[in-house]
Amino acid sequence: MKMNKRASQILAFLTEENKIEVSLLAEKLGVSQVTVRKDLDELENQGIIVREHGFACLKSTDNLHGRIAYHYEAKKKIAKYAAKLISSGDTLMIENGSCCALLAEELAASKKDLTLITNSAFIADYIRGKCNFQIVLLGGIYQHDSQVLVGPMIRQCVENFFVKYFFIGTDGYSRRTGFTNQDQMRAQAVRDMACQAEHIIILTESDKFARHGIVPLNLHDYPRTVITDNQISKEVMEELNQCQIELITI
Repeated sequence: MKMNKRASQILAFLTEENKIEVSLLAEKLGVSQVTVRKDLDELENQGIIVREHGFACLKSTDNLHGRIAYHYEAKKKIAKYAAKLISSGDTLMIENGSCCALLAEELAASKKDLTLITNSAFIADYIRGKCNFQIVLLGGIYQHDSQVLVGPMIRQCVENFFVKYFFIGTDGYSRRTGFTNQDQMRAQAVRDMACQAEHIIILTESDKFARHGIVPLNLHDYPRTVITDNQISKEVMEELNQCQIELITI
């Protein structure tokens, strides 16, 4: 998944715009259109983007392959640190998301005999064949693009477990609403799973703190830790401290 700097910049532009002209990409990057097309070919081969005549588009804003590739190096460092909190033989819960998928991959490479409870079919498949974990996939309504399970069955299934750590991602944050998601049903799945954990750990790159998702996760009553990169602003650091949220920067 490691990619060159241009490809990462292309994903940054597409994350903001969703669709952009190849000629404009070349201009923004200061390279030829031939060079840009080579990078786009690679991203398309990875299933991250699709090509239209003269344009490049994200395959889907919910496509986890694309979300993993965006800010990949920062996310990988966050995942490596988070994996240190888990010991072989532990049981943990993990939600759908790009940082969470990389955490699962890191755990698969470094731990043994874990029980991993998740509502993410993507994550279950992502580490398939890479570990000896027992994977408990919570039942529900399947969302095709994000490959996540949601709906009232999540709560019914997860009530059979109680874990120390629940790892989640986030689509945004604000002082007023706290952490947010873009999808109402996914947000509810997070709330339902959070009820069965002692501690919630939010894994996210720092630029998410500049975005405001539309659905509050409403996790104020739970002990929370944020693991993020060191580009987080001092203002947000102070806000998290005032909200009694432990902050770890990588």
